[in-house]
Amino acid sequence: MKQVFNPYTPINEYVPDAEPHVFGDRVYIYGSHDKEGGEFFCMLDYVTYSAPVDNLKDWRYEGVIYKASQDPLYPKFRYMYAPDVVKGNDGKYYLYYSLADTHACSDIMSVAVADSPVGPFEYLGVVKNPDGTPLQDYIIFDPGLINDDGRIYLYYGVWYDWDERPDYTSEQSMKKQMEMYRKTREEIENTPGGVQGPVCVELEDDMMTIKSKPKRIFPAVYTDTPFGKHQFFEASSIRKIGKKYYFIYSAFTNQELAYAVSDYPDRDFEYGGVLVSNGDIYYKGRLPKDRLARTGNTHGSIENINGEWYVFYHRQTRRDEFSRQACAEKIEILEDGSIPQVEMTSCGLNGGPLLAEGEYSAFISCNLTDGNLPHGKFEYECPHLTSQGKDYFATEIHNGTMMGFKYFSFNNLKSIGINYRSGKRKPNGKIYIKTDLNGAPIGKIDINGCDSFMWADTPVTAENGTYPVYFIYEGDGIIDIRDIRFN
Repeated sequence: MKQVFNPYTPINEYVPDAEPHVFGDRVYIYGSHDKEGGEFFCMLDYVTYSAPVDNLKDWRYEGVIYKASQDPLYPKFRYMYAPDVVKGNDGKYYLYYSLADTHACSDIMSVAVADSPVGPFEYLGVVKNPDGTPLQDYIIFDPGLINDDGRIYLYYGVWYDWDERPDYTSEQSMKKQMEMYRKTREEIENTPGGVQGPVCVELEDDMMTIKSKPKRIFPAVYTDTPFGKHQFFEASSIRKIGKKYYFIYSAFTNQELAYAVSDYPDRDFEYGGVLVSNGDIYYKGRLPKDRLARTGNTHGSIENINGEWYVFYHRQTRRDEFSRQACAEKIEILEDGSIPQVEMTSCGLNGGPLLAEGEYSAFISCNLTDGNLPHGKFEYECPHLTSQGKDYFATEIHNGTMMGFKYFSFNNLKSIGINYRSGKRKPNGKIYIKTDLNGAPIGKIDINGCDSFMWADTPVTAENGTYPVYFIYEGDGIIDIRDIRFN
């Protein structure tokens, strides 16, 4: 039986910042494109994956749809940050993005066009004012678009806590802001409410000219409101559900997707809640210190696919934030319009638990923690997902590390095994296997040093049903785990 896991793209693929869109009978994923083991964000050209709306287990690679070198700003700006695609009233598909260098985005929004959702897209121009000059109001960053019954709205923006710092107006602070935002000091200081925050502007039918000045959809600073610590950071995205507008964004905590709701596309948004966290922070009251995976930036959105709603987001791999992978979970929109937060899982779009049969890569683990996880880039010893040649595995697993998978369907399961090797310190200990972190182990594996990957199995006695599966190492040294298996 064919199954799909998180990440739902191939294990060696990195497509973060996903914007899912249903066009016709397929759902398409538009995102950034990280290089495996890259030195910066978004180093590769845009690609897309698609799947039939009635079979989310069958993802297809659609190839490169647009290259950074097609933009006139290249190679001065060579990294294509998070894009979005919208279908215009003329039936064509329009791709919006901003090129960046290692300091920040350019200060213009570029547009490309294609006759098909999978391109090839061709450079069209930039989003501009009625007089033909480039749109540069506020901070041009992370576009999100909607065709709202023929009216095209563009959302963008970013917020850093500059204006909450005591040295906000100091020369050093202003210099950093001017460099990052490509703005003059006068623009930063004299724009009412500042240049930061989420904004909205309506476009003409040419898909490039704005109809009127952009405006914020809610204030840039709103710490003392219901948004609180979930205030806007980046990753603007917009969806319409019934008569309500849902604005999805990455919160300033930098590890969660949150949402706000309004009766209007361009004002009066109120905080709704958290959709998903790439550390399961806040899920069932979980505190940041108890995150179940290392956290870092996330970006994505929601989409109705064949009558069901899903949230698409990304997770972190390696020691930095430059190799991010696409994940998705099913969500529920309640009668009152609210969307409860969902947890990260391994089964994602599978439509149910994975079968506890055969082998699975450790790369589909949704939990990996030693109880002391970092946020963002780190250089010290910490369990994480990485690769070496053709091997993809969980590494730096040391005493107290838990690697978890959610969820599996047990049916007359007899044994569970791991494919492991020694890490940088020879191990000596045990792997305990649990289906309940607070319960007794259902099996244990003796761990001894070995230079190459080798299998070790343990008999288990487990009732049939659906369970998470946790592997907990207790002992000395370090191990790498490449695969798990069920018999």
